[in-house]
Amino acid sequence: MLNWRRDPGYEQRKIQYEQSKLQHEWRMKRIAERTKQIESDILLVESEIAQLRSEREQIESDNEQIESDSEQIEKETEQLRRETAREKALSASIRRLCFPPESSSTPQTPTEPGSKPFLPS
Repeated sequence: MLNWRRDPGYEQRKIQYEQSKLQHEWRMKRIAERTKQIESDILLVESEIAQLRSEREQIESDNEQIESDSEQIEKETEQLRRETAREKALSASIRRLCFPPESSSTPQTPTEPGSKPFLPS
């Protein structure tokens, strides 16, 4: 018969190995879950980036339209200023020619050849 003795630390090492193996498997599972979460987060961020790029392009397009509209408004405003100035000048001429100041003692000069000056009675 063999004189065989069991290693006294064998059971202890076996238990430690099993615990270590379980801890390793648990860590690997957590790492896999975390990796899955990170991949999901990456997809979400990429989607948000695409959305933001689309919004930025829309804003740039809107800005171009606003600039174009502003230029058109500035042109129209300048045209209206010129027309207003012309109308004021015409109005002043009409008042001066059609409604002379009453304090003036000299009759207005005729504006057309052959016309007679207006003499108030």
